Amino acid sequence: MVGSGPAGLTFARVLHRHGYPVAILERDPGPDARPPGGTLDLHEGLGQLALDKAGLLAEYQALSRPEGQAMRILDADGTVLRDWQPRPDDRANPEIDRRQLRDLLIGPLDVQWGRGVTQVVPGTRDGVRVHFADGRQETFDLVVGADGAWSRIRPAVSSVTPHYTGVTSVETSLDDVDTRHPDLARLIGDGSVSVYGVNRSLVAQRNSGGHVKVYTKFRAPLDWHTNLDLADVEAVRSSLLALFDGWAAPVLDLLRHGTAFVHRPLYVLPVSHTWTHVSGVTLLGDAAHLMPPLGAGANLAMLDGAELAESIAAGPEDLDEAVRAFEEQMWARAGKWAKITTAGLERLVSPDPAEALALFDQVQPS
Repeated sequence: MVGSGPAGLTFARVLHRHGYPVAILERDPGPDARPPGGTLDLHEGLGQLALDKAGLLAEYQALSRPEGQAMRILDADGTVLRDWQPRPDDRANPEIDRRQLRDLLIGPLDVQWGRGVTQVVPGTRDGVRVHFADGRQETFDLVVGADGAWSRIRPAVSSVTPHYTGVTSVETSLDDVDTRHPDLARLIGDGSVSVYGVNRSLVAQRNSGGHVKVYTKFRAPLDWHTNLDLADVEAVRSSLLALFDGWAAPVLDLLRHGTAFVHRPLYVLPVSHTWTHVSGVTLLGDAAHLMPPLGAGANLAMLDGAELAESIAAGPEDLDEAVRAFEEQMWARAGKWAKITTAGLERLVSPDPAEALALFDQVQPS
């Protein structure tokens, strides 16, 4: 297993539950080498199903925040357009911080930190040869690439690389929001607040412990920041405030109080990305089906990992056939969600802000 994100850890944890050892190879030097990212909503039939297969559903439910499903949508002038609140028993998509989810999944697993993979070579006499950044090589019966958008395993099965969507995201965060920024805490509520404008949007989402992630998205060329030093916090802040000029002051305060800014151009793989099966190598999650970040990616990645692990744990006589059958199942599901999220991104960052509101009206309970 290459990669210790949700896909890789779920795969390893389900196999561990069935008594199978898994080598988890992770290029990061340790679990805290980089920020873990924001909160995730795990869906009942996807991420939660995967956790159930891993025997972790009850522990997830104890950690998750059902109240985090609340969502408020504002107009750019600050007018409240929608204010959805979850029912007390609504556990369709509870939120959990990525760090909490990672720690839950790792549990007893042994992650080999600092083991960056540079290349895999299938079809050798001893199996699949894995080349490491430190020059070492090892062989394995099966290499599962769960190493994200820029997967080093993908080239072994597919020549396709991610392409830019035309939408860029710049994120920032606020800490101790309830004490330091109580007005913004009330604006965000228990879940998230979203504002949609012409070809741009801003979403603030509550994490646990008073931490808030703020995401801006806007249509721009990939080199939009050519004359901007992305390491200069105040320069980036000024650029974003200019981009969202005229929006309500409380909304802009989410940017004014941001502590740092991270630039994330949004890349995707083709909607129907598949490959000719290669014995001994397969992909999970973003490595297999990178799509716009609209709530499906981590859920699909976890279910990928759980289902592949169960296929292997069932003890088929032909491991390769089990992997091949899993790939067919994964491609069908991922293709459906890739179409949904691709269309969703077009509507959420649109010349007509009403498109975003109409999209949420379709998916939110009345």
